Amino acid sequence: MNKRNIVLLMVAIGVIASVAYMLTSADDQEVYFESVERERDKQFKFLRYSPESPLDDEQKKDLNTLTYYPTDANYRVRAKLEPVEDRKMIEIPMTDGTVEKYIKHSYAVFDLQGKTVKLLLLQAKDESDMRNFFLAFADETSGAETYGGGRYLNLRQDGKNSVLIDFNLAYNPYCAYNPEFACPLPPKENLLDVAITAGEKDYEK
Repeated sequence: MNKRNIVLLMVAIGVIASVAYMLTSADDQEVYFESVERERDKQFKFLRYSPESPLDDEQKKDLNTLTYYPTDANYRVRAKLEPVEDRKMIEIPMTDGTVEKYIKHSYAVFDLQGKTVKLLLLQAKDESDMRNFFLAFADETSGAETYGGGRYLNLRQDGKNSVLIDFNLAYNPYCAYNPEFACPLPPKENLLDVAITAGEKDYEK
């Protein structure tokens, strides 16, 4: 085989590899988008049909859909976990003026929209699995397009020193649907000066 044929063969292999990569990436993205839709469908069915739903019977009958931002993979980030030096029990204010105790566990650090973001991860005092975290946050959309009291994410540590945060799965607290429920407010560390245009929007009554 002469040099020209070798070069053409290498180019052909490169093109095939690139196409295969793009197809694989597209397939992976489609699978990811479908997984987000499944989680959102679970949330809708819980609110619409579960006896544990914060919606009353009239609200359940009127609920046809939940409103979300379009799924955006840029809001799915890998965050580095930084342990809190003074890990201790802290009191988190609730929407009804009471407080609830959580363990101040770790910080999740990542880049978003050209900024370094550092969020405080909490752990319920009776949590049996030390890899599970609770994240309550508010951002520039809060009180406008999203619920003013912030939104939540349930996280699970899936790396030695990291955790995957997917804001596309951010959901409203119960008090967004029914003010009779008391919900934890985001700690001051989690009041973001960026707009998280991902996840669930405010509930329209």
